[in-house]
Amino acid sequence: MARRPGVAHMKVLVLTGPESSGKSWLAAELQQHFGGVRVDEYVRWFIEQNPRETCLADIPEIARGQLDWEDEARARHPHLLILDTHLLSNMLWSQTLFGDCPAWIEQALLARHYDLHLLLSPENIDWTDDGQRCQPELRERQVFFDKCLAWLQQHPQSVQTLQGDWAERRIQAFQAVTGLLASNP
Repeated sequence: MARRPGVAHMKVLVLTGPESSGKSWLAAELQQHFGGVRVDEYVRWFIEQNPRETCLADIPEIARGQLDWEDEARARHPHLLILDTHLLSNMLWSQTLFGDCPAWIEQALLARHYDLHLLLSPENIDWTDDGQRCQPELRERQVFFDKCLAWLQQHPQSVQTLQGDWAERRIQAFQAVTGLLASNP
């Protein structure tokens, strides 16, 4: 991709990992501190608009919605694009809940460039029920974390794991984003 003169290279940051690990909170904290554009989880909006049990047939619409939101934000060419989630979560949740996932979702995920994934550990953070979450047991969230890490390592992606309490996660994330923004394209 050719760079336009005078236009800084957009850095794309993804927060990923199990539910209730601080992704949305941290995405907001990062945007407030570093600026840029934040893309929230489409699935949360989808569930609010469709108050019924989500099923496998909903997964393509959810994934397309997430991609559309991401594409709209990418088109704005911010210096920093902060994704509260991306297709990896859609794919893994589909497999976890329904035992299947449309193959095109992984292909679409692999076709995109992401500069850094911050993978949030489920440990040392209390699970919070928000009406949409379904994995109150730490072992369930740890399995999801392990699946995220395995996929990111299998498809060589830049990843940094965030651990500890809320304050420690915030410090680690701020350091990672400072380094990301200082790096060359």
